[in-house]
Amino acid sequence: MLSELRPGSRSTKVPITMSGLDDYVRTDEQGVMRVGNTRVSLDSLVASFEQGASPETIQQQYPALSLEMVYGAITYYLAHTESVQQYLHRQGNVWEQWRTRAASRKSPVLERLRALKRAEDTRAA
Repeated sequence: MLSELRPGSRSTKVPITMSGLDDYVRTDEQGVMRVGNTRVSLDSLVASFEQGASPETIQQQYPALSLEMVYGAITYYLAHTESVQQYLHRQGNVWEQWRTRAASRKSPVLERLRALKRAEDTRAA
């Protein structure tokens, strides 16, 4: 919890809570953390932020987000760094499983193109 000194009250600290941050980040039905009510993933926003992009630049990258939403999501990330990092690690594992699965399957489009090429070569011969 943050605190601040109020003017005219010597060393009296008034607690400032981080309430409302949950309005900036939600988890959708697939378990993906999204920024506000948009489809922009928190993963994308955090990646840009960690690469040094300013909130203004991030907002330009994702026009569906207001600058307030970008700042709110960044604040959420900074206030919940450990849990967001755990989430990002889990998401990385999910994507790796999908990449492995996709690499082990033959592409139906590629297979059709090869079949067409074979048929064309057979007709030409």
